[in-house]
Amino acid sequence: MSRARKITIAGAVAQRPGQGGHTWVFLQYLLGLRRLGWDVVLVDRLEPEMCVDATGAPSTLEDSTNLAYVREVLERFGCTESYALLYDGGSSVFGRSREELLDHVRESETLINVMGYVDDPELLAAARHRVFFDIDPGFSHMWQDLGWATLFDGYDAHVTVAMNIGRDDCLIPTCGLEWITTLQPIVLEHWPAQPPPDLLCFSSVGAWRGPYAPVEYHGHLYGLRVHEFRRFFELPARTGEAFEIALDIHTTEERDRASLEANGWRLVDPAVAAGDPWRYRNFVRDSAAELMIAKNMYVDTRSGWFSDRSVCYLATGRPVVAQDTGLDGVLPTGLGLLTFSSLEEAEAAVASVAAKYLEHARAARAIAEEHFDSDRVLSALIDRLGLPGATARTSVIAGRA
Repeated sequence: MSRARKITIAGAVAQRPGQGGHTWVFLQYLLGLRRLGWDVVLVDRLEPEMCVDATGAPSTLEDSTNLAYVREVLERFGCTESYALLYDGGSSVFGRSREELLDHVRESETLINVMGYVDDPELLAAARHRVFFDIDPGFSHMWQDLGWATLFDGYDAHVTVAMNIGRDDCLIPTCGLEWITTLQPIVLEHWPAQPPPDLLCFSSVGAWRGPYAPVEYHGHLYGLRVHEFRRFFELPARTGEAFEIALDIHTTEERDRASLEANGWRLVDPAVAAGDPWRYRNFVRDSAAELMIAKNMYVDTRSGWFSDRSVCYLATGRPVVAQDTGLDGVLPTGLGLLTFSSLEEAEAAVASVAAKYLEHARAARAIAEEHFDSDRVLSALIDRLGLPGATARTSVIAGRA
């Protein structure tokens, strides 16, 4: 029997303990590639200044929530041997040892470095093929084009979830590179369709601002989720429907919090509602549908970005009302997935979901199966990267022939 081909993914789980949705981004690739028969290792990086205790105060590695969190996640998913956590630029402190990891990287068909999270020189040098994987499009592209960063250098291929990059109507700079596009995968066996909930409630999970500052590029300021969300404050009051959001918003944002609550938004603590992969999944399952409001960067650039979170809602049989980022031609819309650009369009989409809920719910699951199934998406990505191990299912990537 032939040995499984090897692949390495570099990402960040330990850096963001208590963020169940962020953790699922990497679990989809880890679990999905294992389903396809790959011997995959997820390599993570943690620095001393990133370690915190349960109160958020600085901590030693041994007493940190970072280590406790990643240990629980990997052990419960049976992935301890498919993981390596590098600490302080040195040895691995959990999962595969550094020596085992280096051997795995040398034997891997490729090293896929998500957002350049891992910058270990020895590790990167050991890889015979390197891929930069962009899951937060626009910011890093503009930084590179403006000369603020050189994140894309030293890679053999570049992948992005900005489905429209390179098109005339997409304003994300290519930086002179050829980009492979892909939708984000979901391992459907971990996200089965659910029966409809008793109550209709639109929900979501997200950060009000996030880790990046707005970027001024060619005379236009590309902003964050807050800069889009304010346009839709009135939606609950105008529709009369229930809206709940697990929102990471700082206590100093008093005016925005007051406006949200005055218009009928129910704010819940994301650390409680979605603080690990299981609570995050339950939050999605307990919802009826998602209202997805995107970062201004994704909207104004016409990026064609679609949220990994929204994919989870679709798979669970929860319709998604999504702010349009240029999705025409990327995904089927109108049933199960409805897009909007204005407050009036959002109001109409919410009304449609309320009026034909079961029809939208069935269509939502069908979209997930057709366009986001990890078997399809990851096989297609492997094929586009030119790696051995591609299958006959890879004739379509990201829903496009």
